[in-house]
Amino acid sequence: MSNPQQLRYSKEHEWLSPAEDGVATIGITEHAANALGDVVFAQLPAVGDSVTAGETCGELESTKSVSDLYSPVTGEVVESNQDVVEDPSLVNSAPFEGGWLFKVRIAEEPEDLLSADQYTELAGN
Repeated sequence: MSNPQQLRYSKEHEWLSPAEDGVATIGITEHAANALGDVVFAQLPAVGDSVTAGETCGELESTKSVSDLYSPVTGEVVESNQDVVEDPSLVNSAPFEGGWLFKVRIAEEPEDLLSADQYTELAGN
């Protein structure tokens, strides 16, 4: 399993893309997707919702369990991935590409986000 080097990672297993014009894309890592099992339902934050770093902003339901979705940053949701809502299996098949979850206009980025190498060590991969 390879975690893309350009991304930042949270200890709750979300990834964050570099911001473009203040907007970053967020998803869950391949490690988290594999641990969840087959994702069958995604409840994502809506456009206009405020999210806070480290707080719940949605949930993913799999054949194994239900897992809260945490935002790695504070800001306003500008887009939710409707493809994932319609086909939650994208979270498993393409966690770093088509399986992204939402986009946020960042108000504040915590300092404790991890590099790819740090996250790989945390995840034990």
